[in-house]
Amino acid sequence: MRVIHTAEVIPVIERLCKKACYELNDNVMNAFRCALEKEESPIGKESLEILIENGEYAKKHQLPCCHDTGAAVVVMEIGQEVAWEGKPLVEQVNEGVRRGYGTGYLRKSIVDDPLNRKNTDDNTPAVVHTEIVPGDAVKITVMPKGGGSENMGAFKVLLPGEGVEGVKKFVMETVERVGGNPCPPYIIGIGIGGTMDQCAWMAKKCLLRPIGERHANPFYAKLEEELLELVNKTGIGPIGMGGRTTALDVHIEYHGVHITALPVAINFQCNAARQATEII
Repeated sequence: MRVIHTAEVIPVIERLCKKACYELNDNVMNAFRCALEKEESPIGKESLEILIENGEYAKKHQLPCCHDTGAAVVVMEIGQEVAWEGKPLVEQVNEGVRRGYGTGYLRKSIVDDPLNRKNTDDNTPAVVHTEIVPGDAVKITVMPKGGGSENMGAFKVLLPGEGVEGVKKFVMETVERVGGNPCPPYIIGIGIGGTMDQCAWMAKKCLLRPIGERHANPFYAKLEEELLELVNKTGIGPIGMGGRTTALDVHIEYHGVHITALPVAINFQCNAARQATEII
């Protein structure tokens, strides 16, 4: 059994908040460059060139690549052989976010109450997801989630008989409805199955998967490719200005489900596809 003091996560999360907002990883930047090579629309090409230039500038000068530095989504994969000591873990996670958004001069976008709307002025509380995994290490990922993409998410419980064609129809109806609002070229995360909460979490979790990495199940890998092709045929294009690159990728996760239901959740990740990870 490995004992970790919860205070150890504070500096890690502080670093990750800043790194995620300042540095789009190579996977994202390379996806922009590949899209630029394929793009035929002049304004689409120009938009992608701007995104590449912006990403490079932000990393070089350690500045946010987007003014909306998002809600701090913190994903912690905790080894089952880890025991914690110290203050409550979520309290320490929030302290890390508080410091990261403060010392990093990142925009604070969180209000304390969804109806009373008073800004907390430190971007807390974070949205914290924990999972128990084998081992004695903790993998911490911070994924700042901007409002433009998060607001465009959708959830629907289909009838089981609607099947894969019903899923495709719901995804495409959603893409056509939101258009350029989620700041394309985006990544689309799709959760299929489970319960309402599990389905929504899968849609967000699969945004963490690298662009270009297909699902291990060949059926869902093929569905990802089919949907990516359909989305890019819409012509929405980079920044919604037209072109063949509306989505960089489509990722799907699924879970066993009750016989009476076929829940589907859609979560968009904007072109500022930010995430940073450390293992302690």
